[in-house]
Amino acid sequence: MSGPTRVVVDPRLGPVLPARAVRLVAAAPVVLLDPSLPAALAARLAEELDAVPADRVRADVPPGAVLLTAGPDPEAPSGAELLEAVAVMDRLRAPGGCPWDAEQTHESLLRYLVEETYELYDALAAGDVPAVREELGDVLLQVVFHARVAAEAAEPRRFDVDDVAAELVAKLVGRHPHVFADEAGVISATDQDVRWEELKATEKRRESVLDGVALAQPAAALLAKYVSRATRAGVPPDLLAAAVPEGAPAAVVASALAGGDPEGTLRAAATALGAHLRAVEASLPAPGDGQPRRTTPEEWRSHWA
Repeated sequence: MSGPTRVVVDPRLGPVLPARAVRLVAAAPVVLLDPSLPAALAARLAEELDAVPADRVRADVPPGAVLLTAGPDPEAPSGAELLEAVAVMDRLRAPGGCPWDAEQTHESLLRYLVEETYELYDALAAGDVPAVREELGDVLLQVVFHARVAAEAAEPRRFDVDDVAAELVAKLVGRHPHVFADEAGVISATDQDVRWEELKATEKRRESVLDGVALAQPAAALLAKYVSRATRAGVPPDLLAAAVPEGAPAAVVASALAGGDPEGTLRAAATALGAHLRAVEASLPAPGDGQPRRTTPEEWRSHWA
C-alpha cells in the first residue's frame, strides 16, 4: 500500500497551503502532520484542518491521506522571508525572548539607525555587493524593530509593520498615477521627479518647497537637499549659486585648519539659503484650490532680492 501524499507547507507563510494542493487536502480522509513542522504552525493546521500528528497514527493510513511537511515552497511569492524577519522580531520581543531586545525603545535605537544607514552608504559607495546585502538587512532590521516597538505602544501611538507597509504601498501608488491610474503627462524620469514633489506637496499640504526636509542630517546633505528642492521648484541655478555664501567650501577647509567647526560653517550656509528661499516664497502669490505652487524661473527672478 502506498503511503500518504506529501504536501510541503512553507513555515514562512504560516498555515497557507500551496494553491495546487488545496483540493487534494480538502478531499483527504485524513491529514497528517510531519514532526518537521514548527509546533505553532502544527497547532494551527491541526485546528483548521483537523489534522493529526503523523507519529500518533499507528494503523495503516487510508488511501488518499495527505502528509503535511515543512519545507520551502518554490512558488512562494517574493518577500516571503520578510514574514520570517517579522516573526523572528516578534519572538525576540515576546516574553521569554531576548532581554536586550525587549528593553529597547524608539529613543534607544536611534543611534543604531544612524550607524547602520552610514554603513550601508559606505558599502554602496564602495560597490561591495556582499556588504550591501548585509547592510540592507541591518537597515531592514531597524524598520522591523521600530514597527514592533510601536505595536506595543498605547493608542494613539500604536501601529504595526502592516500599517507601515500599507502606507508605503498607498504612497507609491498615489505618487505614480501615470502607472496605476493612466495619468498622462509623465514621459521621462525628470518629469516624474517634478510630479513626485507636486503630489507630495498636495498630500502633506506643504506651504514651502523646503517643508519636510530633515534638519538633523549633516550640513552638507542639508545644503544639497535645499538646492535640490529649489531646483525642482524652478529656481534658476545662478540665483541659487548667488544665495550660498561665497567661498563656503573654502571656508569649511579654513575652519577645520583653524580648529573651528566645519559642520557649523556649512549648516550656517544651508540655514541662510533656507531663510532666503522662504522669504521669496512669502512674496509669491499663494497657490489656490489646494494645488501645489508652480513657480516659473521668471517669477523666481522677479521676486528674488
